[in-house]
Amino acid sequence: MKLPFYFFREVIPSFLIGLFLLTGCGESQPQEPDRERRKSPIAIAQTTHEPSNTYIKIVYGQPYKNGRQIFGELVPYNEVWRTGANEATELTTTRDVTFADKLLEAGTYALFSIPKENGNWTIILNSKLGQWGAFDYNSAHDVLRVNVPSQYTEKVTEAFTIRFADIQEDSTNIIMEWDQTEVRIPVEFSN
Repeated sequence: MKLPFYFFREVIPSFLIGLFLLTGCGESQPQEPDRERRKSPIAIAQTTHEPSNTYIKIVYGQPYKNGRQIFGELVPYNEVWRTGANEATELTTTRDVTFADKLLEAGTYALFSIPKENGNWTIILNSKLGQWGAFDYNSAHDVLRVNVPSQYTEKVTEAFTIRFADIQEDSTNIIMEWDQTEVRIPVEFSN
């Protein structure tokens, strides 16, 4: 069977253009950044303070110890850390709060830290969101820096965990714990 001339002149080019558009559109779909590199699960710590109508949420990658030496080796001392795994940790507050004795305006921030071997850790809230790790961290975007004490714990925490504890009428603590280290960040609510 012989195909008509218009088939080669119109149908095949139209088919090829359609195929090109379909495959091109599929590749241009937005994707979550570096999702295939994500090795640790995502965890969320959250609390609501009813009297002030304040909601605080912390989204972070939750790495595991897996027999490794954490602080000083896997997470170096005196260097900016993403405070978890994968993307930089993000903290959202719906109202202004006092974050370790400093005013923090409502908003969403990247949360970084600088672990220290003995003494205070530096906690950093940064306005640049969507960062993978701390590779693109830039202190020019810092909104707030505070120093908080770290302490050794007898208990080994296998999975890096952020949680809220000591919830009072006008305050709470953000607890970060991993391996045998615990850091507490006091937060006060405005009524």
